[in-house]
Amino acid sequence: MSSERYLNHPTFGMLYLVSPAGEARDVYATLYAQRMFFLVTLQPRGAQFEVIPYLDARHHAEVHLARCRRSGCDDLDSWQELFHQTFI
Repeated sequence: MSSERYLNHPTFGMLYLVSPAGEARDVYATLYAQRMFFLVTLQPRGAQFEVIPYLDARHHAEVHLARCRRSGCDDLDSWQELFHQTFI
């Protein structure tokens, strides 16, 4: 992971990237109240935010970690550290 990614939610403020979720979507969490998770789809005219439960966010992150392990991602350690900081 070369750099951290943040988005600004109109109501909840800054969100940080937790994990890619496939299909051009990513899982983000609120920066200050870290137990709110969003499935974010970036679109040409903005972003679509969908609130998702903690376990769904964790599932997306676990699937991404497994995919990284299989493909030998260079940034696997960064993703694992972010997973532990967010979910453990």
